[in-house]
Amino acid sequence: MTMLQTLKRLEVNRFSIYIILLVVIVAASFLSPNFLSSDNIFNVLRQVAVITILAFGAMTLIIGGMIDLSAGAVMAFAGVVSVLVYKSTGNLLLAILAGILIGMLCNLVNAFLVATLKTPAFIVTLGMMLMARGAVLELTQGQNVLQLGDFILIGQGNLGWLPIPVLVLIGVTIVIWYLMNQTRYGRSVYAVGGNEEAARAAGISVERVKYQAFLVNGALVGIAGVIFMSRVNAGLPNAGVGYELQAITAPIIGGTSFSGGVGTVMGTLAGALIVGILGNIMNLIGIGSYIQQIVMGAIIVVAVAYDVFSKRGKAKTTILKSDAKGDPFPVGASASASDPGGGRASS
Repeated sequence: MTMLQTLKRLEVNRFSIYIILLVVIVAASFLSPNFLSSDNIFNVLRQVAVITILAFGAMTLIIGGMIDLSAGAVMAFAGVVSVLVYKSTGNLLLAILAGILIGMLCNLVNAFLVATLKTPAFIVTLGMMLMARGAVLELTQGQNVLQLGDFILIGQGNLGWLPIPVLVLIGVTIVIWYLMNQTRYGRSVYAVGGNEEAARAAGISVERVKYQAFLVNGALVGIAGVIFMSRVNAGLPNAGVGYELQAITAPIIGGTSFSGGVGTVMGTLAGALIVGILGNIMNLIGIGSYIQQIVMGAIIVVAVAYDVFSKRGKAKTTILKSDAKGDPFPVGASASASDPGGGRASS
């Protein structure tokens, strides 16, 4: 493969997720005439706001070589606490901060168990999922919290013609993009996810980076919980079931590698939009919720399988190079080290 062919292939891979997003939008517009209506578009954006904010948190952890299976349950816990604080105080800012604080506290526990006690993130967050769900059910005795008053403005209000959740999503996207691309923290997350031991050898505090990644995820989960409860106009202790899977699906579709070290904010945004649009169009054309679960599950499997396959191909390309005659020889062995007949480098 020539250098020009390689560059062209990289460009195609770089923009493929946006091409897929465009194809999905065009296909959805043909499948349902209601898809492009302004009411439906704003409805999709409101729905996508919650999933995308969760997805940014999942992306941060996956890039860092971790995972969060508790996002849906912690979102419900944070959202319900926020609702209860608002009903008790009438202070909207205090309610929002309470939701964010609950998300961060739950993830602080995750961080302690993962970073300090070296417990696998999969097990830790699975346990947190059960604990957070139990905590919110105990707090509400399994009852929905109703009559939220002005709390609904966060999820249902508009600022001008833009829904407030969309404005929050835009702000979160800018902040996360800056953190991941312009700060030492972001570079450290990529380094830890790419090769934890190499990052440690380079002087990066791996434990601190993991704490920071979980706390960022916690803040995002808390924000998502506040928006969700406001949007549905109730504090629902059983909310968010399965949302952690959608949050993981979006960055994987958007090119985040499940093995860590690779991923982009804009790719995750595109992935979340694809997930949201697919769910919306399946609702519009009358596909049942059970079939929708099958479709989403299939998307996760295909996305992860593609990631594994593509990384395997890149690894082979990296490990083996070609000499002048096209025969492979190990990286690090120069052509001059080969025998005069052009064979492989001597061991």
